[in-house]
Amino acid sequence: MDFRKLVSERWSCRAYLPDQVPDDVMRDMFEIAQQTASWCNTQPWQVHVLKGDATRRFAKSLTEHAKTHEQASDLGMPDGYHGVYKDRRRAAGYALYASLDIRKEDWDARVAQRLKNFDFFGAPHVAIVTTDREQGTYGAIDCGGYVANLLLAARSLGVATIPQAAIAMHADHVREYLDLPEDRLVVCAVSFGYADTEHPVNGFRTERASVDDTVFVVGD
Repeated sequence: MDFRKLVSERWSCRAYLPDQVPDDVMRDMFEIAQQTASWCNTQPWQVHVLKGDATRRFAKSLTEHAKTHEQASDLGMPDGYHGVYKDRRRAAGYALYASLDIRKEDWDARVAQRLKNFDFFGAPHVAIVTTDREQGTYGAIDCGGYVANLLLAARSLGVATIPQAAIAMHADHVREYLDLPEDRLVVCAVSFGYADTEHPVNGFRTERASVDDTVFVVGD
């Protein structure tokens, strides 16, 4: 697939078919993503991939935890959303709820939809991405590059994905469940599988800002 087309047509999937991704396809995804550039070639990412019944057991455990516990992330949350960042966030949320016909005042439906994050939106697989604690901010940045490449690699192989910061908001439970050592920080999750293209939640797309609003060229 042409790279521009690949990037422009990638989207976040929030409803999946139950079909497992074959092991050889999964390996291709992660082999492609492993080529990601990193600070001093440290490659600080490690990934724990769940499949089959293991995914469902983890989803059940994480959902129950999220219902009864406060957030506890390894990485700092945004201090706030103001100006254009608030506008973009609200537009994305509005598009999501509109696709599902969930009204603003329907709090129960909104909570139920939020909890689907911890069920990985029904995806048959979830990848938990962690970074080395000592690598600090740049380790997390490197993991971001890795995640971006993983999403595109999956798309190129016909696999749907959604990157999820929500999972990292309960890093304490993720660490305990997967028996992660203390030197690993939970960055995010990537849920993946084959898209349920008939589900209305997969029908909306978010917009991107103009390059003129984000890139500033200095010089003649």
